Amino acid sequence: MLLVFFGWLNIMSASHVGDIENYFDMSQPYGKQSIFILFTIVLIILILALDAKFYERFASIIYALSILSLIGLFIFGKNVNGATAWYGIGGMTLQPSEFAKFATSLAVAKYMSDLQTNMKTFKDQAKTMALIILPAILILLQNDAGSTVVYAAFFFVFYREGLQQIYLVIAVFLIGLSVLALKFNVVIASSVAALVIFGYHFFGQRKRPQLIQPIAAVILCVAVSFGVKYFYNSILQPHQKDRISLWLRLEKDPVKLLEMKQTILYNLNESEKAISSGGLTGKGFLQGTRTTGKFVPEQHTDYIFSTVGEEWGFLGSALVVILFVGLLLRILYLAELQKSTFSRVYGYCVASILFIHFLINVGMVMGLIPTIGIPLPFFSYGGSGLWAYTILLFIFIKLDSNRINEW
Repeated sequence: MLLVFFGWLNIMSASHVGDIENYFDMSQPYGKQSIFILFTIVLIILILALDAKFYERFASIIYALSILSLIGLFIFGKNVNGATAWYGIGGMTLQPSEFAKFATSLAVAKYMSDLQTNMKTFKDQAKTMALIILPAILILLQNDAGSTVVYAAFFFVFYREGLQQIYLVIAVFLIGLSVLALKFNVVIASSVAALVIFGYHFFGQRKRPQLIQPIAAVILCVAVSFGVKYFYNSILQPHQKDRISLWLRLEKDPVKLLEMKQTILYNLNESEKAISSGGLTGKGFLQGTRTTGKFVPEQHTDYIFSTVGEEWGFLGSALVVILFVGLLLRILYLAELQKSTFSRVYGYCVASILFIHFLINVGMVMGLIPTIGIPLPFFSYGGSGLWAYTILLFIFIKLDSNRINEW
């Protein structure tokens, strides 16, 4: 409730024009957000009114309907900012990818809680991954890379449920390899990978396996390096390539680099200036000069945290961070108390998705990570996002309320 209310205040700051006479002015984002917030009360009542077993029993059907809604976008979808990720309903839009997150969470929790599922076997790991990859691919094909990245959150759920540590090591290794391949070249990336692999083979193991294994691993690393370069050069959209290029400082020409910063990094530069100008206590509600002057594009959506920094300062920003951390810790604490595997896994799905959104959004507006257009949960403007996060969270609250009845 605190996050939603504080978010609404900042949406008002970022979107108001002149004096505010009507808080429910439907021509303004803050007026529409007021209606979205009121409608969440109806959603919460409906979610809590249903039996807790409903969500486990119909998880597969909910997931299937979600997949169909994503497929339908290729036929009936509305293009907004280059992404065909919305359905146009009258004067409003609905984004199915937001609702796909809770549907996928239910499906993953349902499959992982099955008595016949053993997450230590590759077969069941592959099946669970397929449940996650399918909606992620459909969303990526709609040119919505930001929402696709969120599906990496399920890795934390796998790790909690017994995924071997080697997968975590491989994931970190491949990320490092990809960065090296982009920052330098395939030869350097492959050479570093070969040194690490052969070094571990000869010095890191008491009992060394056959030499064919590290050789195969090196060949795979070379293939990954070439694949990353090809994906970057031939598949990514120009704006996506530019964001990665700026983040890794890939552009060598200082003149072109300056031009890229002035165009592509305009949002980020203005966001950083707004945050830094807030100081310790901020300029005050509705008093942010960069916010009221509309210097930061999309400030009421993806860049909403810059409004907090300018008008509420370091103290207000810290409060938002503390609220999110408190929410995440509370969800994890309750997840560990669950008696059923389904409820526990779903709880970890909720925490992981909210964490990834929070991490990427706040990191993005401060320039710590590349610009990825995803909203701040319960905070940014948007009905689809607010309703989807409400459903995601309150299904878990309903499951937790039934904890004493679980055996």
